[in-house]
Amino acid sequence: MLKLPGLIDVHTHLRTPGGEHKEDFASGTAAALAGGITLILAMPNTNPPLATLSVLEAARQQAQRSIYCDVGLFAGASPTLVDQLPLLTNRAVALKIYLNETFGPLRVEDLPTLLACCRRWPRTKVIALHAEGPNVAVGIGLAAAFQRPIHLCHISRKDEIELIAAAKRQGLPVTCEVTPHHLFLTQADAPRLGPLADMRPRLAEQTDQAALWEHLDSTIDCIATDHAPHTLAEKAAATPPPGVPGLETSLPLLLTAVKEKRLSLDRLITLMHTNPKRIFKLPDQPDTYIEVDSTTSYILDNADLQTKCGWTPFAGMTVKGRVMGVVLRGQPVYNASRSSKENKILAPAGTGRLLP
Repeated sequence: MLKLPGLIDVHTHLRTPGGEHKEDFASGTAAALAGGITLILAMPNTNPPLATLSVLEAARQQAQRSIYCDVGLFAGASPTLVDQLPLLTNRAVALKIYLNETFGPLRVEDLPTLLACCRRWPRTKVIALHAEGPNVAVGIGLAAAFQRPIHLCHISRKDEIELIAAAKRQGLPVTCEVTPHHLFLTQADAPRLGPLADMRPRLAEQTDQAALWEHLDSTIDCIATDHAPHTLAEKAAATPPPGVPGLETSLPLLLTAVKEKRLSLDRLITLMHTNPKRIFKLPDQPDTYIEVDSTTSYILDNADLQTKCGWTPFAGMTVKGRVMGVVLRGQPVYNASRSSKENKILAPAGTGRLLP
């Protein structure tokens, strides 16, 4: 049995407000605990988005009543609402800017909005970018021009990670994350998975995946799930929404990589606890840890999931490493030895703390 620190996921979608039929604060934080994650940061591209004080505050109040683990919310940058940014700083852990495809009014394609975000958002708090392809260079340029931390989300391509490595060699204040689905799936898996393989960024080639693994011990700062649940009915529609759930499968996948000697356990902890905590200046969680059975092999099964959407693209995969228990600030909050999905959660709703 391994005893690890509570893990941190800096990129999740909890779908509140507007998408509670596929995830909400309660089901999403229950899924986090089942995956050994005790602190998650949730993205702002909700409906309506977390880009105004009233919407952000309403989401915070809903979260406080229902979360099982600790949660921080991103504020969203919008070209039409950029004047709201100073009002959001005390209620959000970071700012998210979407330079590439997203849903709703949060895509930023103009330079004035980018400059306003860098000038109006506090330098003490991170700006995270959804930046693909050439937009990775835009993010690096902002870090260089303003000498402020820029975090690049879900990097998935060889040329992107090599560009970030070059920026880091120059001492620029950039950090980045990769997802488990880009580490463990490629375009070759798309025919088998069908619409369940549709995500943003899209699945990449084997050479891109190999480059991510090559940089996992150096350039890459965090592993973040980009947990983006949709119902199976939505995924089966003519135009399925992109995104896959990941809170409950990331640690078993990575512990399997540790067993296969593709990754060290110390590096896994750095990528999923130490670096996320440092980059986003997150508070300590005293007397918080997870207990993991690292020896038993088992098959990932949709029926075992806490997430409301009820599926994973990794169903049927054999892994080693099952979260058996989670303790949050000295209180047992999850126990996998219990028989039903519901009673594995030991804590009452609202046990988690809301950040900041």
